[in-house]
Amino acid sequence: MTEQKLVVSRTRMRFYQIIKGAREFASIYKRSKPGLLGLAILLFFIFTAVFAPFISPYNPYTRVDRPLRPPSNEYLLGTNDIGQDIFSELIHGTRVSLTIGFLAALCTVVIGTLVGVVSGFLGGSVDEVLMRFTDVIMILPTIPLLVLLMAIFGRQSYFIMILAISILGWPGTARMVRSSTLSIKERAYVEASKAIGAGEGHIIAKHILPNVSPLIMATMIYQVAGAMMSEAGLSFLGLGDPGHKSWGMVLHYAQTSGGWYGNQGYPAWWWIIPPGILIALTIASLVLIGQTMEEIINPRLRRR
Repeated sequence: MTEQKLVVSRTRMRFYQIIKGAREFASIYKRSKPGLLGLAILLFFIFTAVFAPFISPYNPYTRVDRPLRPPSNEYLLGTNDIGQDIFSELIHGTRVSLTIGFLAALCTVVIGTLVGVVSGFLGGSVDEVLMRFTDVIMILPTIPLLVLLMAIFGRQSYFIMILAISILGWPGTARMVRSSTLSIKERAYVEASKAIGAGEGHIIAKHILPNVSPLIMATMIYQVAGAMMSEAGLSFLGLGDPGHKSWGMVLHYAQTSGGWYGNQGYPAWWWIIPPGILIALTIASLVLIGQTMEEIINPRLRRR
């Protein structure tokens, strides 16, 4: 009975610590106007992605009017070369672009964290091998290799794209997590855990990962931005999934299907400019959030 009470007490204490930490984080975050702006923009896009079927005025895969019709009250951003509503395409594209960005970033951060923690904590020959392999991946040209990987996998699929981005995107995270792990494992409470016979898995789970998690969160925000840029670039080159709408695929079809000259010899600006603006806004919002989180993690940045 006493042991059960002790377990309940520890669980309750951890819960209160999490709540306290979240409140402290929120109170500091609220002081940053750029961070609040970035969060507001990102939440707007997330809301749009979640409720895309209800917000979209038309089915983005259905022809609604004549091709390349300019913006009007009926079609806010006009139509594309086959008469589909571009505004509806972009709304549904929000869901696809954000999903790819977050899933690819999650996979990238998981791989990078695993490599960084194992390398930094174990050290020695394990650290040497893992870091040399990380260096090799890091110096490879990303976009050409992404194109090559997509070609090797042999089919245009967003699952394949997420896999390719994850394979090449983890080294930066691994480097940062390793550096933090090297510092944390020298602290007194980690040495005390070793002295009483705690196993490596226990120390990593109880001491290393909780202390590197703020860094991982900030890193993931930047990874989402990088993954969305990679998706937009690959889709623009024609390597996206043609069965789904994304901002990059909208730009691809604008580039290949008359967006630059189909409007009586002039560019159909309503087809070309809006996807680029949406990509830029999303990346900017993620950067603002990431910078704010870095300031919270590193108090020296707040004092500048």
